[in-house]
Amino acid sequence: MHLTADAILLSVRAHGEHGAVARALTRVDGVRPGYVRGGHSRGLRPVLQPGNVIRGEWRARTAEQLAALTVELVHSRAALHAAPLPAAALEWLTALTAAALPEAQPYPHLHDALSGVLDAIEAAPSARGWAAAMARYELLVLAELGFGLDLSACVATGATDDLAFVSPKSGGAVSRAAAAGYEARLFALPRFLSAGGAADWDEVLAALAITGHFLARDVLVDRRRDPLAARARLLERLQRAVA
Repeated sequence: MHLTADAILLSVRAHGEHGAVARALTRVDGVRPGYVRGGHSRGLRPVLQPGNVIRGEWRARTAEQLAALTVELVHSRAALHAAPLPAAALEWLTALTAAALPEAQPYPHLHDALSGVLDAIEAAPSARGWAAAMARYELLVLAELGFGLDLSACVATGATDDLAFVSPKSGGAVSRAAAAGYEARLFALPRFLSAGGAADWDEVLAALAITGHFLARDVLVDRRRDPLAARARLLERLQRAVA
């Protein structure tokens, strides 16, 4: 196996005394792990930062073998690690992607969306410029993995107007009329999730409540639940910023 591609670095963990195993998301070939010799060296530590764009070369004798990976920095997002809120967002988004996606399966839409959100975090002067995009990314992760929410019509009546809630069981939208008397058991549906456009903070936090519920229930289960701690830290910092 021989692959050369640009990729978004998702995770890095120590392997042996000097090496590291890195996982990176390529556009065409999906998530690819690889062993980086000297991954803890002074020269490679700044390169092997989650969120960075690298040019990787993976080589292995068989598809089942952990590939040897050599890396070259294409774009550094190291500055984000110095700001608490952007750092928390970057940590969560890369950890979610690394945990949720199976290896070697293409997810070009997720690659492009993740790249876009990270670019927005890098460019925006505050979380107001990227928080809604992060919620949309979480919604896309659910859809790409087969757990998409149906926000186009009421799950109870089929109506397509006045959709105001989301069922925590089915993931379907619920109209205001159908929800009468059951509002407390449902998630409020922020308009921007179904209709696009801008979102205020209340809508962003409502959207993250929805996506967080379904990510925890359907995607981040068993051994993959660890990234939820990073999400909890991010939400705490977002709520502090809003307050």
